[in-house]
Amino acid sequence: MNKYFTCGITILFATIAVSIAATPKKAAMEAKENAAWQAFKDKKEDAFKKLVDKDFYGVYAEGVSDMAKEISDMAKWDMKSFEISDYKMFSDEKDVIVSTYIVKVEGTYDGKDASGTYNCGSVWKAENGKWMAIFHTNVKQQEAPK
Repeated sequence: MNKYFTCGITILFATIAVSIAATPKKAAMEAKENAAWQAFKDKKEDAFKKLVDKDFYGVYAEGVSDMAKEISDMAKWDMKSFEISDYKMFSDEKDVIVSTYIVKVEGTYDGKDASGTYNCGSVWKAENGKWMAIFHTNVKQQEAPK
C-alpha cells in the first residue's frame, strides 16, 4: 500500500513540475507584450508578425481588427512612448495565457491625439513551441463621473 502511495505522490509532483516548466514565467510574457508594443510603435511589421499570429483579432472602441487592419493602423500611429504597468497573467491550460495590464501611451492616431491610459488584455497561445498573441483588446480609461 505504501509503495502505491509513494508512486502516486511521485507522479503528482512530476506532473506539477512539467506543467510549471511548460508555462512561461510572468517576466518572459511581459517581455513579449513589450516587444509587440515596441514593434508596433517602431512600425516594424516583420518583428510584429513574429509575435502576433496571422489569425489575430483585436477588439477596440473603434471596432474589430484583424492582422491586415493592425498593420494598416500601424502606419497611422505616431507613438512617441508607451509604458506597461500592473501586468498580470494566468493560465488554466499549458498552451494558453491570458494577460491584463495598463499602458500609458503618448502619441497620435491619424493626426489626432490618442495619448492616455488604456486598460488592456491579451491572449497568447503556444504554437509549434512559440508563444503568439492571438487576441488583444484595450479601452481608454475615462474619468469617473462626478
